[in-house]
Amino acid sequence: MLFNDFAIEILSLINLREETRNNYKSIFKCHIQTPLDGVKISDVNRNHLQQTLQHLPPHTRSATLAVMKTVFREAMMHGLIEYSPATDYRIPTPIVGRKKFLTWEELKVAELGRYKTQIHFLALHGLRWGEAVVLNQSDIRGNRVHINRSIHGETKSQSGVRVVPLISEFAPFPKSPKTLRKVLDPFGVHIHSLRHTYAYILKSQGVHVTTAQKLLGHSDVKVTLKVYTQVLDNEIDAAGDLLRLIS
Repeated sequence: MLFNDFAIEILSLINLREETRNNYKSIFKCHIQTPLDGVKISDVNRNHLQQTLQHLPPHTRSATLAVMKTVFREAMMHGLIEYSPATDYRIPTPIVGRKKFLTWEELKVAELGRYKTQIHFLALHGLRWGEAVVLNQSDIRGNRVHINRSIHGETKSQSGVRVVPLISEFAPFPKSPKTLRKVLDPFGVHIHSLRHTYAYILKSQGVHVTTAQKLLGHSDVKVTLKVYTQVLDNEIDAAGDLLRLIS
Protein backbone atom coordinates (compact mmCIF):
# COMPACT_ATOMS: atom_id res chain seq x y z
CA MET A 1 0.00 0.00 0.00
CA LEU A 2 1.19 3.52 -0.77
CA PHE A 3 2.14 5.67 2.20
CA ASN A 4 -0.14 8.51 1.11
CA ASP A 5 -3.18 6.27 0.63
CA PHE A 6 -2.76 4.76 4.08
CA ALA A 7 -2.11 8.15 5.72
CA ILE A 8 -5.25 9.72 4.22
CA GLU A 9 -7.34 6.77 5.35
CA ILE A 10 -5.91 6.39 8.86
CA LEU A 11 -5.97 10.10 9.72
CA SER A 12 -9.72 10.01 9.11
CA LEU A 13 -10.27 6.94 11.29
CA ILE A 14 -8.10 7.17 14.38
CA ASN A 15 -9.41 8.67 17.60
CA LEU A 16 -8.40 12.35 17.57
CA ARG A 17 -10.05 15.59 18.59
CA GLU A 18 -11.51 17.19 15.48
CA GLU A 19 -9.17 20.19 15.76
CA THR A 20 -6.15 17.88 16.03
CA ARG A 21 -7.38 15.78 13.11
CA ASN A 22 -7.71 18.87 10.93
CA ASN A 23 -4.21 20.02 11.93
CA TYR A 24 -2.74 16.60 11.08
CA LYS A 25 -4.48 16.53 7.72
CA SER A 26 -3.26 20.03 6.91
CA ILE A 27 0.33 19.12 7.83
CA PHE A 28 0.11 15.96 5.73
CA LYS A 29 -1.20 17.83 2.70
CA CYS A 30 1.31 20.69 2.96
CA HIS A 31 4.50 18.88 3.92
CA ILE A 32 4.25 15.09 3.48
CA GLN A 33 2.04 14.20 0.55
CA THR A 34 4.26 15.52 -2.25
CA PRO A 35 7.66 14.22 -1.01
CA LEU A 36 6.20 10.72 -0.49
CA ASP A 37 4.02 10.61 -3.59
CA GLY A 38 4.08 7.11 -5.10
CA VAL A 39 6.21 5.59 -2.30
CA LYS A 40 5.02 2.36 -0.67
CA ILE A 41 4.72 2.59 3.08
CA SER A 42 6.97 -0.47 3.41
CA ASP A 43 9.67 1.30 1.38
CA VAL A 44 9.79 4.54 3.37
CA ASN A 45 13.15 4.86 5.10
CA ARG A 46 15.07 7.42 7.12
CA ASN A 47 16.36 9.08 3.95
CA HIS A 48 12.76 9.81 2.99
CA LEU A 49 12.23 11.36 6.42
CA GLN A 50 15.35 13.46 6.03
CA GLN A 51 14.30 14.71 2.61
CA THR A 52 10.80 15.51 3.87
CA LEU A 53 11.85 17.34 7.02
CA GLN A 54 15.18 18.99 6.35
CA HIS A 55 13.95 22.21 4.73
CA LEU A 56 11.07 22.88 7.13
CA PRO A 57 11.19 25.53 9.88
CA PRO A 58 11.87 24.05 13.34
CA HIS A 59 8.33 24.06 14.71
CA THR A 60 6.83 22.83 11.43
CA ARG A 61 9.47 20.10 11.26
CA SER A 62 8.58 18.92 14.75
CA ALA A 63 4.84 18.85 14.00
CA THR A 64 5.40 17.04 10.68
CA LEU A 65 7.52 14.35 12.33
CA ALA A 66 4.77 13.84 14.92
CA VAL A 67 2.25 13.17 12.14
CA MET A 68 4.60 10.74 10.39
CA LYS A 69 5.22 8.88 13.65
CA THR A 70 1.47 8.55 14.12
CA VAL A 71 1.03 7.10 10.63
CA PHE A 72 3.92 4.64 11.08
CA ARG A 73 2.60 3.56 14.47
CA GLU A 74 -0.78 2.76 12.96
CA ALA A 75 0.88 0.97 10.03
CA MET A 76 2.71 -1.28 12.49
CA MET A 77 -0.53 -2.01 14.35
CA HIS A 78 -2.16 -2.95 11.03
CA GLY A 79 0.71 -5.27 10.13
CA LEU A 80 1.83 -3.24 7.11
CA ILE A 81 5.36 -2.69 8.43
CA GLU A 82 7.45 -4.35 11.11
CA TYR A 83 9.53 -1.34 12.05
CA SER A 84 8.95 2.41 11.99
CA PRO A 85 11.75 4.41 10.33
CA ALA A 86 10.75 7.28 12.62
CA THR A 87 11.71 5.33 15.75
CA ASP A 88 14.49 7.21 17.55
CA TYR A 89 14.62 9.73 14.70
CA ARG A 90 15.94 12.87 16.36
CA ILE A 91 15.53 16.48 15.34
CA PRO A 92 16.82 19.52 17.21
CA THR A 93 14.43 20.84 19.84
CA PRO A 94 12.88 24.06 18.53
CA ILE A 95 14.16 27.12 20.32
CA VAL A 96 11.24 29.15 21.59
CA GLY A 97 12.01 32.83 21.33
CA ARG A 98 10.37 35.59 23.26
CA LYS A 99 6.88 36.11 21.92
CA LYS A 100 6.02 39.67 21.02
CA PHE A 101 2.87 41.16 22.51
CA LEU A 102 1.46 44.58 23.23
CA THR A 103 1.02 45.78 26.78
CA TRP A 104 -2.39 47.07 27.80
CA GLU A 105 -0.97 50.60 27.87
CA GLU A 106 0.06 50.20 24.21
CA LEU A 107 -3.29 48.72 23.21
CA LYS A 108 -5.26 51.50 24.87
CA VAL A 109 -3.74 54.13 22.57
CA ALA A 110 -3.46 51.98 19.43
CA GLU A 111 -5.63 52.81 16.42
CA LEU A 112 -7.70 49.62 16.12
CA GLY A 113 -10.58 50.86 13.99
CA ARG A 114 -13.99 49.23 14.08
CA TYR A 115 -12.75 46.15 15.95
CA LYS A 116 -11.32 48.02 18.92
CA THR A 117 -14.01 46.62 21.25
CA GLN A 118 -13.32 43.01 20.26
CA ILE A 119 -9.54 43.39 20.47
CA HIS A 120 -9.75 45.04 23.88
CA PHE A 121 -12.09 42.27 25.03
CA LEU A 122 -9.59 39.57 24.05
CA ALA A 123 -6.74 41.40 25.78
CA LEU A 124 -8.73 41.90 29.00
CA HIS A 125 -10.27 38.42 29.22
CA GLY A 126 -7.70 36.08 27.68
CA LEU A 127 -10.02 34.11 25.40
CA ARG A 128 -8.71 32.06 22.52
CA TRP A 129 -10.11 33.02 19.13
CA GLY A 130 -12.11 29.78 18.92
CA GLU A 131 -13.71 30.55 22.29
CA ALA A 132 -14.43 34.19 21.52
CA VAL A 133 -16.09 33.66 18.15
CA VAL A 134 -18.88 31.50 19.67
CA LEU A 135 -19.41 33.75 22.70
CA ASN A 136 -22.76 35.49 22.96
CA GLN A 137 -24.51 37.81 25.38
CA SER A 138 -26.05 34.94 27.34
CA ASP A 139 -22.54 33.82 28.34
CA ILE A 140 -22.01 37.10 30.16
CA ARG A 141 -23.84 37.20 33.47
CA GLY A 142 -23.17 38.05 37.07
CA ASN A 143 -20.34 40.37 35.98
CA ARG A 144 -18.47 37.34 34.69
CA VAL A 145 -17.69 35.73 31.33
CA HIS A 146 -18.59 32.03 31.22
CA ILE A 147 -16.41 30.08 28.78
CA ASN A 148 -17.53 26.51 28.09
CA ARG A 149 -17.18 25.86 24.35
CA SER A 150 -15.20 26.75 21.26
CA ILE A 151 -15.76 26.87 17.52
CA HIS A 152 -14.74 23.19 17.45
CA GLY A 153 -17.43 22.23 19.98
CA GLU A 154 -15.54 21.52 23.18
CA THR A 155 -12.91 23.80 24.69
CA LYS A 156 -9.27 22.95 23.99
CA SER A 157 -9.17 20.96 27.26
CA GLN A 158 -11.37 20.48 30.31
CA SER A 159 -9.42 23.25 32.03
CA GLY A 160 -10.63 25.52 29.23
CA VAL A 161 -14.08 25.52 30.86
CA ARG A 162 -13.74 28.52 33.13
CA VAL A 163 -15.16 31.80 34.39
CA VAL A 164 -13.28 35.10 34.16
CA PRO A 165 -14.22 38.54 35.55
CA LEU A 166 -15.97 40.84 33.08
CA ILE A 167 -13.72 43.87 32.55
CA SER A 168 -14.79 45.51 29.30
CA GLU A 169 -17.70 45.80 26.92
CA PHE A 170 -18.59 42.75 24.82
CA ALA A 171 -19.44 42.89 21.12
CA PRO A 172 -19.99 39.85 18.84
CA PHE A 173 -16.90 38.72 16.95
CA PRO A 174 -16.65 38.47 13.15
CA LYS A 175 -16.88 34.91 11.87
CA SER A 176 -13.45 35.02 10.26
CA PRO A 177 -10.23 35.88 12.13
CA LYS A 178 -8.87 37.54 8.99
CA THR A 179 -10.49 40.86 9.86
CA LEU A 180 -8.75 41.13 13.24
CA ARG A 181 -5.49 39.86 11.79
CA LYS A 182 -5.44 42.73 9.30
CA VAL A 183 -5.85 45.20 12.16
CA LEU A 184 -3.10 43.62 14.29
CA ASP A 185 -0.56 42.89 11.54
CA PRO A 186 0.84 46.45 11.40
CA PHE A 187 1.68 46.16 15.12
CA GLY A 188 3.65 42.95 14.52
CA VAL A 189 1.35 40.80 16.66
CA HIS A 190 -1.41 38.29 16.03
CA ILE A 191 -4.67 37.35 17.72
CA HIS A 192 -3.07 34.84 20.09
CA SER A 193 -0.69 37.58 21.25
CA LEU A 194 -3.65 39.12 23.05
CA ARG A 195 -3.65 36.15 25.44
CA HIS A 196 -0.07 37.10 26.30
CA THR A 197 -1.27 40.64 26.93
CA TYR A 198 -3.86 39.26 29.35
CA ALA A 199 -1.28 37.05 31.06
CA TYR A 200 1.06 40.01 31.39
CA ILE A 201 -1.73 42.12 32.90
CA LEU A 202 -2.36 39.39 35.48
CA LYS A 203 1.34 39.17 36.27
CA SER A 204 1.71 42.97 36.54
CA GLN A 205 -1.23 43.15 38.94
CA GLY A 206 0.26 40.49 41.20
CA VAL A 207 -2.20 37.71 40.39
CA HIS A 208 -0.73 34.40 41.56
CA VAL A 209 0.41 32.09 38.77
CA THR A 210 -1.99 29.29 39.79
CA THR A 211 -4.91 31.73 39.64
CA ALA A 212 -3.67 32.96 36.27
CA GLN A 213 -3.53 29.33 35.10
CA LYS A 214 -7.25 28.95 35.82
CA LEU A 215 -8.16 32.28 34.22
CA LEU A 216 -6.19 31.42 31.07
CA GLY A 217 -7.56 27.88 30.88
CA HIS A 218 -4.13 26.22 30.88
CA SER A 219 -4.10 22.53 31.81
CA ASP A 220 -0.44 22.76 32.86
CA VAL A 221 0.91 25.54 35.07
CA LYS A 222 4.24 25.26 33.22
CA VAL A 223 2.59 26.85 30.19
CA THR A 224 1.48 29.78 32.35
CA LEU A 225 4.94 30.09 33.87
CA LYS A 226 6.47 30.49 30.41
CA VAL A 227 4.44 33.66 30.00
CA TYR A 228 5.02 34.82 33.58
CA THR A 229 8.78 34.54 33.19
CA GLN A 230 8.75 36.90 30.21
CA VAL A 231 10.08 40.31 31.17
CA LEU A 232 10.17 43.60 29.35
CA ASP A 233 13.18 45.90 29.25
CA ASN A 234 11.60 48.36 31.67
CA GLU A 235 11.19 45.56 34.23
CA ILE A 236 14.92 44.83 34.03
CA ASP A 237 15.64 48.50 34.68
CA ALA A 238 13.14 48.57 37.55
CA ALA A 239 14.77 45.51 39.11
CA GLY A 240 18.13 47.25 38.89
CA ASP A 241 16.71 50.32 40.65
CA LEU A 242 15.37 48.15 43.49
CA LEU A 243 18.66 46.33 43.92
CA ARG A 244 20.60 49.60 44.01
CA LEU A 245 18.47 50.71 46.98
CA ILE A 246 19.87 47.88 49.11
CA SER A 247 23.45 47.95 47.83
